[in-house]
Amino acid sequence: MSYLVGKIVLDVVAGAPNNGLGEDNVARVKQLRVGRDIHPYVSAQAFRRWLRESLPASEQVSPVIRSGSGQKQQAYTKGRPDLYLDDDLFGYMVAVKGDKAKTCQRDTVLSTGTFVSVAPRPPVRDFGTMSRGFSAGENPVLHGHEFYTAELAGDVLLDLPRIGVFEIDGSGLKVALPEPAAEEAREAGAEHVSFRGCSALRLAIAERRRRAALLLRTLAAVRGGAKQSMHYGDRTPALFLLAPIKGGVNPFTRVLGVRGDRTRFDSDVLRMEMEAWADELDGPMLLGWAPGFLGDQRDQARSDLADLVTSGGLVIDHPRNLLGRLADEIERGERDAWFEDPKA
Repeated sequence: MSYLVGKIVLDVVAGAPNNGLGEDNVARVKQLRVGRDIHPYVSAQAFRRWLRESLPASEQVSPVIRSGSGQKQQAYTKGRPDLYLDDDLFGYMVAVKGDKAKTCQRDTVLSTGTFVSVAPRPPVRDFGTMSRGFSAGENPVLHGHEFYTAELAGDVLLDLPRIGVFEIDGSGLKVALPEPAAEEAREAGAEHVSFRGCSALRLAIAERRRRAALLLRTLAAVRGGAKQSMHYGDRTPALFLLAPIKGGVNPFTRVLGVRGDRTRFDSDVLRMEMEAWADELDGPMLLGWAPGFLGDQRDQARSDLADLVTSGGLVIDHPRNLLGRLADEIERGERDAWFEDPKA
């Protein structure tokens, strides 16, 4: 059993990928204060939406159901993780009053943190005008928006043993597949297992491998974000750190820091955490780092961590190459032990 844990870093250059509430005709980016410093951020919900919308067109996603009106509206997906990869990996809650056959819940398999600017980066305000088609002498309509340049970092955890495994008993909304959906899954080939104290249905290992691999490849090619007409930019990970950990703890949240108002990758922190958690690591640490990101720090990290690379404990390469190779290994069945939970 293993969890893939680590960190993802996005390189936002003159962008506004996630906006908050506007005011006074100004579109504001999401931002938070730490003391006197301002850090722009991208919410976990936004990043997860980018991932959903970056799935291959051939991958059928769960339909969204909307009901009610006004302040009593509800919107939820189909709640069929056996049929739809996004319901499986991202979770859902379907609460239909008086209908137990439809009421169900699934906690997320892919946990993502908020992507916060590592170093303080106050957004700047730009303004524009709309005067197209106006008569001569008419005043233009003014509007404004914010944007920024920053390195945004967020934590990530993928609970591999839960991919394709769905609880069918428990209390309240803990049931992931109520009847008759569970019966349909059984008829389609799902097997009954005991999983973390609950009865559950499990898909075939080939489908579980496929879903994990597809998620990794999608992460390597993720796209999306707001204001693309004016602030289009790359949204694939500029840097990521992934480690297979047996216990599900993420000890690699502090590998990025700030020095002289600049984001800095701390090789010493990574080394010490790898040493402290060596008994929990279940394979090599993967450090995906796009060339040119953070200047010459990539080459410096290679030099500082050369012994770990030589010993096979750390692999450094382009993010797309590493994610693609890991996806290939999973699909070939070379990482099947990661999907087995000893608590099952």
